[in-house]
Amino acid sequence: MSFFGMFKGKGANGFGYNSTAEEVTEGLDLSGKTYLVTGCNSGLGFETTRVLILRGARVFGAARTLAKAEFSGARYGDAFVPLECNLAAPSSIRSTLAILAQHNAHFDGIVANAGIMSLPYRVTACGAELQMLTNHLGHFLLVTELLDRLHPEGRVVVLSSAAHKDTYREGLRLRDLNAAHKYHRWQAYGQSKLANILFVRELARRLPKGQSAYAIHPGVIATGITRYLPRVLSWAFEKVGPTLAAKSIPQGTATQVYAVAHPDAAEINGAYWADVNPAQSSRFGQDLELAAALWVRSEAWVRDHGGGSKA
Repeated sequence: MSFFGMFKGKGANGFGYNSTAEEVTEGLDLSGKTYLVTGCNSGLGFETTRVLILRGARVFGAARTLAKAEFSGARYGDAFVPLECNLAAPSSIRSTLAILAQHNAHFDGIVANAGIMSLPYRVTACGAELQMLTNHLGHFLLVTELLDRLHPEGRVVVLSSAAHKDTYREGLRLRDLNAAHKYHRWQAYGQSKLANILFVRELARRLPKGQSAYAIHPGVIATGITRYLPRVLSWAFEKVGPTLAAKSIPQGTATQVYAVAHPDAAEINGAYWADVNPAQSSRFGQDLELAAALWVRSEAWVRDHGGGSKA
């Protein structure tokens, strides 16, 4: 337990900062349920997959390459189906969708977990900055195309971050998704995480009664997403972070697993969550007009790259 975690209490549901994914799913029987998890091969995605399968579920696990997905799920047998899905490539996402159609896969929950953070220099593809593309637009395409495969009480969980508060001054640059104007690594990351929250706000409004969506702040965790940090900062985070404030991977996974699988989470739709409980986002994250505008802009991007959303 980190120093910070020693002073954190539990929320209204009895869980909190120090809860783990196994603890928040203790006693749940997920037999017969099916989930899709992106970024299944490492960190939070790997632990999410492990715990869902531990509780009896079947998981379709997506990674950037099929080899990574196969390697991460080799131990699970028929409970795991590996998928290749590069969220920065619309063609790869559409190939994944075609494979899921072949499986006739339907989902009790989708966990949009994969992501990248703090690219040191601007990289663009498909008319978007790479963090926005991978963290938001790729997941927007994947999730909206799968909504007709979501069960009547199905859930969509999108990994965001408290870093959404560190976005650009104007919040979201809808007309500059390729970050052509004054790229800043952390603000671009924050903008993509704000987009995750806004996506969930608008998705929750559009979903039929019974289905729900959640945006998740997992906490500060040393996972592969930190690989673009400066060397000194990465070293300090690895050596000092766990002692001071960072969560373990099982603790960091608790909120998204609770949101996608626990019966009590179904009562709170469209919320931003942290420490396994609803939390307060920034004012931009509560702007429903901005959420609607982002949806329209994201749909336009999808149309430009071969299709249209179904929500």
